[in-house]
Amino acid sequence: MIAWINFATMIVGGILMTVTYLMSVRPAAMEQKIGERAYRLAGQYRILTTIFMFTLTANYILYHWYPLPFDPFPPVFPWPYWVSVLIAVLIAIPSLALMIRGELDAGAETMRPSKEHSLYGGIYEKIRHPQAAGELFLWWVIAFLVNSPFLVVFSFVWVPVWYGWCVAEEKDLLLRYGDDYARYRQRTGMFIPRRHHDGSSQAV
Repeated sequence: MIAWINFATMIVGGILMTVTYLMSVRPAAMEQKIGERAYRLAGQYRILTTIFMFTLTANYILYHWYPLPFDPFPPVFPWPYWVSVLIAVLIAIPSLALMIRGELDAGAETMRPSKEHSLYGGIYEKIRHPQAAGELFLWWVIAFLVNSPFLVVFSFVWVPVWYGWCVAEEKDLLLRYGDDYARYRQRTGMFIPRRHHDGSSQAV
C-alpha cells in the first residue's frame, strides 16, 4: 500500500509541479489579464513548484524501500553501491555548478519575477537556460544515489517537461522584452553555447 501511495504522490506531484511552474513563467501574459499583481502571483507559483520538487525528492528516496510490485527492473544496480555514488557525483558537479551560476546571475528573479528586471548577464550571455539545464540532471543524481534502475529510467519523463517550461518561458520573455529578447535569442544557444555571439543577454 505504501508503494502505491508513494508512486501516486509522485505522479500527482509531478503534474502539479509542471502546472505551477508553467504558470510561474507567464507573468507578462498574466499581466494583460490581471495587471501588475501577475508578477507577485508568478513568484507564489514558483514557491509552490519548489515545494513539489522537494516532495518528489522524498518520493524518489522512499521508492528505494517501497518499489512498485510490478517494477520490471532489478531493485538495485548490479555493481557495488560506490559506483552509483560515483556516477551521481560526476553528474552532480557540473549540474550544480551550472544551476548555481545561473541562480547567482539571475539574482532575486530566480524566485521572484519582477517587471522592472532587465536582461541578465553572466552565464546567460552564453546559454539561455542554465538553471534548467543544470537542474534537470539532478533527478538522475538522486536516482543513482538511491541506487534505483527504475528511477533512472523514470527520470527521462522530466526531459519534455523541462523543455516545455523553457519554450513557454521564452514566449513570455518575448512578450516582456520584445525585440531585445528576440535578438538575444538569435545569438545564444538554448542549452549549449553557440560558436559565435556578441553583446549582452538574458534568459530565465
